[in-house]
Amino acid sequence: MKLLLDENLSRRVIPFLQNAYPGSTQIALINMETASDQEVWAYAKVNDFVIVTKDSDFYDLSLIQGTPPHVIWIKTGNVTKSAITALLLDNQEKLESLLLFEKLACVELY
Repeated sequence: MKLLLDENLSRRVIPFLQNAYPGSTQIALINMETASDQEVWAYAKVNDFVIVTKDSDFYDLSLIQGTPPHVIWIKTGNVTKSAITALLLDNQEKLESLLLFEKLACVELY
């Protein structure tokens, strides 16, 4: 499973995620920082990414358009980059199970 981090999440966590989530990236790293949510959604769908975000926009899109892509909605408030990294790494198996096998459109992490 590869992750596409929304612009509201730091690109600096990407190197720490590569072993667990190979091929993951962040919006700015693929020159999409000015892209609309719909454009990001389409890119994630075509390139088989799971979108990771801190806002509800992609959750709303998942309700309207279904999957793919799937969404990980981080609802921790303002936390450090290392806390975000730990959250994604510590929940890897759970996320893969819920998104890929149980086919949930969105998983919220607290």
